[in-house]
Amino acid sequence: MIDIALNFALAAVGLALGLTGWRLLRGPEPTDRVLALDTLYINTVGLVILLGMRLGSDLLFEAALVIAMLGFIGTVALARFLARGDVVE
Repeated sequence: MIDIALNFALAAVGLALGLTGWRLLRGPEPTDRVLALDTLYINTVGLVILLGMRLGSDLLFEAALVIAMLGFIGTVALARFLARGDVVE
């Protein structure tokens, strides 16, 4: 039963990644693209965690933590660049 739920969740997160990638490419405004990039990181973290559960690998959970930290830093840097035109003061 858990295998069916994991397969469904993997398919749903994969679909969300595809739709987010579409928004990233077709976003009319730069802010839409930054939000799509942030959502892409979140979906990637979810996908890596689901794969870690499916494969029973602890290493994938650590990879999800690294992706989450890099995603947060990247989103903050892009938001500061769009707001001020400079990342570092």
